[in-house]
Amino acid sequence: MPNALPKPRNPIDQHGVIGDMRTLALVTPDGRIDFFSYPEIDSPTLFASLLDEEKGGEFRLWMDADQAKLKQIYLPDTNILLNRFLTDGQIGEVTEFMPLDGSGRIIRRARAIVGSVDFLLKITPAPDYARQTPRYDPVDGGGVKVSWGDGDDAVYFYASAPVEIGENGIGARIRLKEDETCHVVMCPGRAEVPKIDENYVAEAFRQTSDFWHNWVRRGTYPTYWRELVVRSALTLKLLTSSKHGSIAAAATFGLPETPGGERNWDYRFCWVRDSAFTLYALSRLNYYDEAEAFMHFLMERAVERAPHLQIMYKMDGQGEPVESELDHLSGYMASRPVRIGNGAFDQRQMDIYGELLDSIYISTRARGKPSYSVWTRISGIVDWLCDNWRLPDRGIWESRGEDREYLSSRLMSWVALDRGMRIAARHSLPADIVRWRVERDRIQKSIVEEFWNEEVGAFTQVKGGTGLDAVVLLMPLVRFINPRDPMWTSTLRAVRRELVHDCLVMRYHNTDENPDGLEGEEGAFTICSFWYIEALARTGYTAEARLLFEKLHAYANHLGLYSEELSKSGEHLGNFPQALTHLSLISAAIWLDRALNGDRQDPTNATYGILEDPDGIT
Repeated sequence: MPNALPKPRNPIDQHGVIGDMRTLALVTPDGRIDFFSYPEIDSPTLFASLLDEEKGGEFRLWMDADQAKLKQIYLPDTNILLNRFLTDGQIGEVTEFMPLDGSGRIIRRARAIVGSVDFLLKITPAPDYARQTPRYDPVDGGGVKVSWGDGDDAVYFYASAPVEIGENGIGARIRLKEDETCHVVMCPGRAEVPKIDENYVAEAFRQTSDFWHNWVRRGTYPTYWRELVVRSALTLKLLTSSKHGSIAAAATFGLPETPGGERNWDYRFCWVRDSAFTLYALSRLNYYDEAEAFMHFLMERAVERAPHLQIMYKMDGQGEPVESELDHLSGYMASRPVRIGNGAFDQRQMDIYGELLDSIYISTRARGKPSYSVWTRISGIVDWLCDNWRLPDRGIWESRGEDREYLSSRLMSWVALDRGMRIAARHSLPADIVRWRVERDRIQKSIVEEFWNEEVGAFTQVKGGTGLDAVVLLMPLVRFINPRDPMWTSTLRAVRRELVHDCLVMRYHNTDENPDGLEGEEGAFTICSFWYIEALARTGYTAEARLLFEKLHAYANHLGLYSEELSKSGEHLGNFPQALTHLSLISAAIWLDRALNGDRQDPTNATYGILEDPDGIT
């Protein structure tokens, strides 16, 4: 009998996130920051006890009460966390956030709400993925300098109460009377000593709260599920880089898709696909600034290798995210190897051009005609695609197997040509429209004739194959097929039969015929679950879609956050929080909201009405 996997101290779903649109920190209800990359989201970690409880390091501020009930909430419409500790005679709370002023600080403020409360502080940095040994030196102003390497790398911790420096870190016991407060602030290394006092903490809180409230206020949200959609939008915003315009796929690396297995990837990079989907979701909420910043980032990359694009980039766009392994870390639930970097960066994935052109199309409809220089690069990409759309690749899911002709790539190549034609026509831009139309129609014929399997009754994952892929759910979402087309309704039934378990949807099955080059079977892919719900709604099964949406909502963590995948028992798997999951939630919620409010059309991405069928698709 195999050895049981170690139980994690804090499961993936027992986390909130704070950030400053440069990096993010994961925070548990018991007051631990157990994952934090510094100074950028794709930089080495300073705290990573989520991946190794002994070596990874943490930054913990908590109430000294073993039996305290733990509550964690976000302040409404913000990315400010509140951890609460409750006993019969005492209540303490810790407010935590990162200011949006470019300082790179983490601010944690403790307060005694009821009774006198003892708070404990423990800071054990483990710089450079726990490969460096930190040094601790007191500094003026009641701070501690933590440095490593040659000494140029450093952070400072300032506390309003006395702290002790030991061999293994920084600690303190802080007694607060009712309504008293104290703070601990992490500051990036710098020559000057910043002024850190209660006035600064209070003002930083006010400014941070105002920023998030103002950002949410600018959006247009659905009537139904507003709170859930706002939380997803705020999470997507945290994953954007205010400095570079890039968008990270997730905040973490190494969190397993299969506990104890090898499917442990680094998602702290900017995928063209994920970013394009993110921009589409934000645009549906009336946010367009992020699209302009990302297009600037991507066009700079396109100049370097035009018309070719990498499928992903480091957050600053420089260098390559070369994959390596951290053998000294035990991994979450002993899931090894713990990988940093991502070896898929140089894969060929033809679908990225479709996602890119679709996001540009949405952006130009709102913001108008693109500049001539930008359009020249975009049209060059479409011209290249006309010649190369039949190239085999690794598909949308980044298979580690052989190159094949994937439905996802063929479908999104069709999207790229279709959206390119629409942009050119709408804005009177120069383009070889006749050629683009001919190739678009050839792709459509290829999909219908080469990917349809009559025996399966569905469009299949690869050309001439028999296996299904949940990516087929995108067909009506991208307007490739009418959701009342018999070929589509038959495909939807096949997906339900082979990939769906209640509201949980698998991407595909890893079989001998359909190998992805890795061992083991992953969990249900949450983006596919939301795609399925939206496909149901677009096909007319609104009541069923609404029920499954509510069920899937029940799988969110206590803050409304999702990781990449869900196990059969509802455990969160994969990296966290996952942009793909939250953007697909937004899209599904908006479509359902319009259906429930009686709208018969989605003006941004659909031309089909709702045909209600209470009997479902069985």
